[in-house]
This record gives sequence, structure tokens and C-alpha cells, in this order.
Amino acid sequence: MGKFTKKEILDLASKENVRYVRLQFTDILGTIKAVEISVSQLKDALDNKIMFDGSSIEGFVRIKEADMFLRPDIDSWLILPFEDEKYGKVARLVCDVYTSAGKPFQGDPRFILKSVVERMKAAGIGSLNVGFEPEFFLFKLDSEGRPILDPIDQAGYFDLTPLDGGEYVRRDIAIELEKLGFVVQTAHHEVAPGQNEINFRFADVVAACDNVQTFKQVVKFVARKNGYLATFMPKPIPRINGSGMHTNCSLADNEGNNLFYDEHDPMKLSLLARKWISGIIKHARGFTALTNPTVNSYKRLIPGYEAPCYVCWSDANRSAMIRIPSSRGAGTRTEIRSVDPTANPYLALAAILASGLDGILNTKEEDLVPPVYDNIFALTRKQRESMGIPNLPENLKDALKSLEADPLMKEVLGEHCYTKYMEAKSIEWDAYRTLVTPWEIETYLAK
Repeated sequence: MGKFTKKEILDLASKENVRYVRLQFTDILGTIKAVEISVSQLKDALDNKIMFDGSSIEGFVRIKEADMFLRPDIDSWLILPFEDEKYGKVARLVCDVYTSAGKPFQGDPRFILKSVVERMKAAGIGSLNVGFEPEFFLFKLDSEGRPILDPIDQAGYFDLTPLDGGEYVRRDIAIELEKLGFVVQTAHHEVAPGQNEINFRFADVVAACDNVQTFKQVVKFVARKNGYLATFMPKPIPRINGSGMHTNCSLADNEGNNLFYDEHDPMKLSLLARKWISGIIKHARGFTALTNPTVNSYKRLIPGYEAPCYVCWSDANRSAMIRIPSSRGAGTRTEIRSVDPTANPYLALAAILASGLDGILNTKEEDLVPPVYDNIFALTRKQRESMGIPNLPENLKDALKSLEADPLMKEVLGEHCYTKYMEAKSIEWDAYRTLVTPWEIETYLAK
């Protein structure tokens, strides 16, 4: 994605007949929000003069502190070709949120991530590169346009047409992404009926999070245009595989060299990589409420459906939470398999990066977590615990308790975001636990 000056953006807007510009930001729950302006206000926007009411946004501020300002990241300028151009083109700018006092808003997820990135740079590390692998389901709509739990097909892993009913939808999505500058690498049917995956090239961590938010918008738009619903819900149908968002991470020095690779190590992994892994494992239970933020997330994290349930790592074992893909050299990376696509990417990566940095800075060589080669799903709980392999939290309430018990996670989020996030997610859990489900009626009513 290109880099621009303010003048170049104004010139491009005029040349390309842009009529409206969306100033986008993300609330603490990961929902994309926007203030849409006429192109006549674009200069003011680029001068950080556009204001909005922060009291109306989940997890932001009280009414008496409502006035907030949007500061566009000019490198995020995109003209959106998938939007209706009947009245002219629509563009977008990803924004950081500032207070009326001209300071970064402490509850802005993008700011929280940038703060941890600054910590990383202070530790002498040049960049964190991130590649997401988001999965999603395509469901049919009824005659009134409402989604129904009927997948677009009954195909399986890597199936082709005619079994794969979503091939043309995936292709349309890939084409729209490429128009936006994404480098689409693979697109294929996943294991479950109606389940799909599209992978695109990695980027610096902040840009990668911006990209995955854009990706979700494009997927939903193109699916709807084709008469389907795209959902990133982790487990919409029981007893089939759920949707994850495997998160591939690698650290680089200031010259771009991969810091995870060591050609002299038997596994070709550097000591820094092993410390990074140890830090993530140390804090995995603490950050799961951020990487798996919904009640439904924990319906995916169960044995038997390829999603990780246990906190460990391996270079060969796909039952591990962290896997080291076989690529080495510039491609050496950690694949964190527990993350799901309902996560707020900025908060999830802030937590992962902070955890890895804690491992790098504070793990002694003798305390490194060793890899696991056993099939973890075949072990009993007692066996796993004897090997020092804890479970991931089994529901949102347990995850919130683990978040509360991890001082590093509370520090990363900051008091404002931590408090608001815990409030929102506790309300979500209470709403769920007081619900009487059809399963309970079927199982207990007549007994």
C-alpha cells in the first residue's frame, strides 16, 4: 500500500472524482466505525480538524468528555472500488483518535498497539511482521434477505467446483482485494461446509491490522452482492470445524533480517525466537479474552476440530497452540493458532507482542519452554499437567478471570480500556449465562 503526502491525496481525490471519504477507526470490541465526510472537507480532515462524539462509541468516554478528533494516517488512503460510484467514488482513511486536548486517546485500540510497538523499538527490534489467515463461512439468505444456517455448499478441504459452491465468491473477493493493493497468496475451501479461507501477504503489524479490518469489509460486501452472508463467527454450526485466524509473526532487525532464524540451531530457531515463544506461552491464558473475545469463541476451542485447546508449541505438531511452519530463513515465523476472527486485531496483537517482548527481555535460557511432539489431544488432563501444559480457558468467564490475573495484560490495555473491556465482556457473559437454550429444554423439560 502506497505512501502519500497530503497534497498527493488532495490531487488524487480530484483526479479520481472522489466525492466522499470515510474516516475509519475501531472501537474496543473490534467494530469498525466511521465518520463520512464530503470531499470538500478532506483538507480539514488531513489537518486533523474533524471531530466526533466519543460518548456514543462502545468503550470510549462519558458525555462530559465527548468531543474527540480523528487524525488520519495518510499512508492508509484507499479509493474503494467496490462501492457504488453512481455519485462519485468513495475513499477511506484509517484514523487515530485524539482528545480535545490534542493527546492520543488512551482507549483507542490502534494507539494501544502503537504504544507496544514503541516498546519493541526501544528494545532494539526493528519490526513485527504479521500475516493473518482469516477463515469465514458463507451462508444462504431466505426470500426476505435474512441469513439462515444453510451453508453455500457441502464441500470440504480444497474441494473444487461443482462441490465448492463458494469458488466464484472467493474469486470476486480476491479481485476486489487486489484492486486495493493486497497481494492475495491463496484462496481455497476449508474443512467445513461453506467455510473459506483467503490469505494475503504479511505486513508491518499496524498495517496488517488495518488490512484485516479492510479484508472483513470486502468479504462481507462481496458476499452480500452475490446474495450470501459472510460471517466471521468462530462456531456458527456445532460438530463441525470452526473458523480461526491463525496469526503468523516474525521479528526483524532494522535492516529487515529475520530475528527468528539461526542456521546453526538444530531447529533453525534463534534463542530470541525461543524466548518470544516462552513469553507468549506464559501469557496465553491472560490474553485469550482478547484473541478469543466472544462467548461463541470457546465453542471452537474444543478437542476434535483442529483448533488448539492447550498451551504449548511445536515445529511439527498441529495440535499445539503455537506451530513453527517448515519454512526457514526469511520465512521463519511463529503461527499462533488459537486466535479467531472476532478478535479486535489491534488489541490482540498488542497483547501478543507485549507477551513476546516479556519473554525476550525476562526469560532466562534455563527457563525456556520446550517443544511438544506428543499428540496432545491423546493425553489425559493429568498427563498434560504433569508435562506443564495448561488448558486454554474453556469459556469467556474463565478467560476474563485469567485476563484479570495477568498484570502485563492490564498494563498493556491501560486502565481505561481494561475497565471498559471487562465491563462489556462481563455483560456479554451474564446475558449468555442467564439464557435458557433449546438444548436445555429438549434435555430437561420432560424429565
